[in-house]
Amino acid sequence: MKKEYLLSPGPTPVPTDALLSMARPIFHHRTPQYQALFKEVNEGLKYVFQTNNDVLTFASSGTGAMEASVVNFLSPQDKALVVRGGKFGERFAEICEAYGVEVIAIDVQWGNPVDPELIERSLLENKGIKAVYTTLCETSTGVLNDIEAISKIVSRYDEAILVVDAISGLGADDLRTDDWKIDVVVSGSQKGLMIPPGLAFFSVSQKGWAHVDSARCPRFYFDLKSAKKAYDNNDTPWTPAISLVIALSESLKIIKKETLANIFLRHRRLADATRRAVEALGLELFAKAPSNAVTAVQVPQGIDGKNLVKLMRDKYGVTIAGGQGELKGKTFRIAHLGYMVEFDVIVAIAALEMALKDSGYGFSPGAGLVAAQEAFVK
Repeated sequence: MKKEYLLSPGPTPVPTDALLSMARPIFHHRTPQYQALFKEVNEGLKYVFQTNNDVLTFASSGTGAMEASVVNFLSPQDKALVVRGGKFGERFAEICEAYGVEVIAIDVQWGNPVDPELIERSLLENKGIKAVYTTLCETSTGVLNDIEAISKIVSRYDEAILVVDAISGLGADDLRTDDWKIDVVVSGSQKGLMIPPGLAFFSVSQKGWAHVDSARCPRFYFDLKSAKKAYDNNDTPWTPAISLVIALSESLKIIKKETLANIFLRHRRLADATRRAVEALGLELFAKAPSNAVTAVQVPQGIDGKNLVKLMRDKYGVTIAGGQGELKGKTFRIAHLGYMVEFDVIVAIAALEMALKDSGYGFSPGAGLVAAQEAFVK
């Protein structure tokens, strides 16, 4: 018998109450029963997003919300400033290009956060930019960007809105949507919100809504006007993922009970212990400004990075994530995101040590475990 442990940066483990709630009998969505549930969920989402703005929900992956953040605010030939510092920054650029939007790219070396001054310089040098796209946590690299500093810059430009991919960072790294004047925040269900994949979320400021009427990119399913009209009646324009919304109501109750302040503290503790552990093993962190959602680690010389991840999963039952894009085989990523506590980190580090030993890497056995435990009991 082998027990499976999930420590990937999405999907993440689902709390028992949320799992069990999805086994309840299904009911029709055009009913007062669903509207009451959806109203409750919408209020809970505002708490997590730290906003008084509407938070719209789509039945899709987070990429659907990313696409919605392009087609609802821009027209073909419009200019968009896109921070490309990892796989998901690149995805924003690819979506823009698919709709004929002119991409002005800020290419950041993977592993580094974007310098906010580069964004200001680009806005000054390129007149008419309609939107700035960046990420909170760039999941492929484990990097945390300074969204507060970026927002202070973009908010000074009346014509430009700031769009933030918080798909993996929401609920792990602090993101104060209203206080920081962030115009659009997109996220997904399978990470800090602790339910399976299938829901995407979208918060929009008043400044953001002002751009919707002039946008000429084609859209149908991801049309924000349709979503907003239904939202005002605690409904969705298209068939919702009912069971996922039921699960979300349970996970939001857990989040509110713990409070965001304690959630951020827990993620910081888990991240700190993970990083101390991998460094105690002689491994090097990849991100120069790491997120509390995930730790990216460089694979040591002479070790097959893909096989290391495979060993942890297939031999020891612990699923982490390998590198993406240009980092395939060069990094691995251990998540400490969502429904995770201290012993999840201990399990991950124990499996990592065993897989490293199997791979022929030289280190002092137990060094990572001792470092992690010391971080937790200090």
